[in-house]
Amino acid sequence: MVESRPENQCGVGGIDPDGFRPNVGIILINNDAQVLWAQRRGQDAWQFPQGGINPEESPEQAMYRELHEEIGLLPEDVGIIGCTRGWLRYRLPKRLVRYNTIPICVGQKQKWYLLRLLVDDSKVCVTQGESPEFDAWRWVSYWYPLGQVITFKREVYRRAMKELASRLYRVSQE
Repeated sequence: MVESRPENQCGVGGIDPDGFRPNVGIILINNDAQVLWAQRRGQDAWQFPQGGINPEESPEQAMYRELHEEIGLLPEDVGIIGCTRGWLRYRLPKRLVRYNTIPICVGQKQKWYLLRLLVDDSKVCVTQGESPEFDAWRWVSYWYPLGQVITFKREVYRRAMKELASRLYRVSQE
């Protein structure tokens, strides 16, 4: 199930009353309108960079922190093209829900950011830090991830990419 709600109905920085954890997703494009696609460490699973929003952070602050933690880029290395209007939600499969946590997290609510890489892609580093989430990355065509991402995230990816695509095409015309 994927749904979006206005931001003012969703708290930031903790699991909301419906059991959704706030999170940001990052779609990074290069000058050829290809997107950065990253491989989860030690797995044959690929995804866009994403991560949780800490209680004291805004979604944009979390995006910049995750950008640096997961792919080694700084705010000045990218330009924000757009952000999804509302929260997009997905439920975790029952086997992935951690029932031993209070409150129980049943899924994620996400704000998605479309960013343009402003520096050479040699600055991308997915293996930095103490416990990197990724061990490889590559550039792929914009819509490629929809057929590759794990099934339970697919609808959120589709909705985020569809909403942000209009901004991508406007930028490419400039």
